[in-house]
Amino acid sequence: MRKVTILVLCAGCAAQFQHAAAQAPGSYPNRPIRLVLPAAPGGPVDVIGRTVGTGLAEALRQIIVIDNRAGAGGIIGAEIVARGAPDGYTLMFAHSGPLAIEAAIHPKLPYHPLKDFAPVSLVAASPYALIVSPASPAKSVKELVALAKSRQGKFHFASGGVGTGLHMAGELLNLAAGIKMIHVPYKGAAPSMTALMSGEVDTMFNGVSSALPHVKAGRLRALAVSSAQRSPLFPDLPTVAESGFKYETAGWYGLVAPARTPKAVTTRLQSSLHTALNSPQMKERLLAQGVDGIASTPEQLTRHLRDELDKWTAVVKAAGLKAD
Repeated sequence: MRKVTILVLCAGCAAQFQHAAAQAPGSYPNRPIRLVLPAAPGGPVDVIGRTVGTGLAEALRQIIVIDNRAGAGGIIGAEIVARGAPDGYTLMFAHSGPLAIEAAIHPKLPYHPLKDFAPVSLVAASPYALIVSPASPAKSVKELVALAKSRQGKFHFASGGVGTGLHMAGELLNLAAGIKMIHVPYKGAAPSMTALMSGEVDTMFNGVSSALPHVKAGRLRALAVSSAQRSPLFPDLPTVAESGFKYETAGWYGLVAPARTPKAVTTRLQSSLHTALNSPQMKERLLAQGVDGIASTPEQLTRHLRDELDKWTAVVKAAGLKAD
């Protein structure tokens, strides 16, 4: 599914931007920028990407065209950017799916996650919540693990699809706790939560902001968060690691450009992105979505990506996951 949206500062800003570009034809950016979101509208990548895109448009004083390119776990959108012109006018709001998880599952991607992109910055991170139905006897991570062990091969966890961050969070728990929950993929996080509430599956991970309304309404019970630290949205909820398991994961997001994009361009993008992320308004908007804004160097993004590739490659191998 593809959706294109143009983000500008305010009504009538397009004319102002075009006038500024005419005055400085050699400056970057002097025309609209395409920001590819390798995900469908409405999900966390889309919501967070649009929030950050609005701030980046303001910081750059330039139009940003949001282009949703869903499909194949983000591979379709990532390939578009990898093959894009290295001029700073085609960017990707990257996440773990196409740049780490899919790279671990698929031995032959149409791009290389490290060689075909120019890193700009990490942008944000958002933990997952481990949730169960209120009818579940599990009141903690340890009780959930014990329950899964007692029902080995018959204990199911849902996700929004094979290779998604939610899927891999469950596989990582399998590895950390020495259990074998059976994965049941759905077409998105929303139907997987519906399945959990109806009793079709036993547990799942989901974004904290998506899980919170259902937990508050009593439709779901949260057991833990996946990150190293507790979430501000669930301050009383322990981490999985606090239950004694070596476990940490979270959804992460970054900004990348095609490889060989000039350093001056990526530096301008990084500086403007950091300005946007450090604004009080942006921090408040991201926090309301259960997201921590992160402003990093390109080198830090590269190191993070290498670490993610190593981690998910090990999990994929342990879980026996293979490309279709």
